[in-house]
Amino acid sequence: MRYLVVIERGKTSWGAHVPDLPGCIAAGETREEVLELIREAIDLHIESLRQDSIPVPSPSSEGEFVEVTAA
Repeated sequence: MRYLVVIERGKTSWGAHVPDLPGCIAAGETREEVLELIREAIDLHIESLRQDSIPVPSPSSEGEFVEVTAA
C-alpha cells in the first residue's frame, strides 16, 4: 500500500502524519529521520488495527502543490 504522508518542518524538528490513518504521527530531528519513523509508525498502526479486527483504511488522500501570486 502507498499512503500520502504530510511532512512539516518546525522550528527545531520535523513532523509527519498520515491523513488516511488518523493518529498515525511521527516527529524527528531531520526530514530523513521523520520519514524513517513514519514508515515504522504506519507499519505499527496497521498491525494494531488488524490485531483489533478494525478494517485498515485504503489509501485515498492525494496531494498537490498550488502556485499562487502573493499580494
